[in-house]
Amino acid sequence: MKLFAPGLFALALAACAAAPQKPLVKNDTLYQRLGGAAGVEAVVDASLRQIHGDLRINLFFENTDLPDLRRLLIEQICAATGGPCTYTGRSMEEAHSGMNLTDRDFDIFVEDLVAAMTEVKVSPALQQEVLALFAPMRPQVVGQ
Repeated sequence: MKLFAPGLFALALAACAAAPQKPLVKNDTLYQRLGGAAGVEAVVDASLRQIHGDLRINLFFENTDLPDLRRLLIEQICAATGGPCTYTGRSMEEAHSGMNLTDRDFDIFVEDLVAAMTEVKVSPALQQEVLALFAPMRPQVVGQ
């Protein structure tokens, strides 16, 4: 009987280790501070509304599959902020190839993103953290 208990314990540990695990999300990530999946979705939905209503850049999205764009933006922001998502879209260079976007176009997108985050009550401090994720993408988007 003494040999049976340690063997059973080892078997139980092995079963736990082999069971598929849900990705863990740390409580202190930007993703969590944005409100998790619901917060990221709210930011993306508000951003798409802002962009759609912005005559300065909405023409860039005329032929875009909006449900797919929504899905990809959610994935991208979720992954970049420490959430459990994996971004499955193209690189920023590929996604913006041939669009010849300018720095002004990028800045307008950022304005719309800020307006959207303000609309859904993301604090200015968290907005700055989100914007810091997008800033390095400028060269990958502009001039492609």
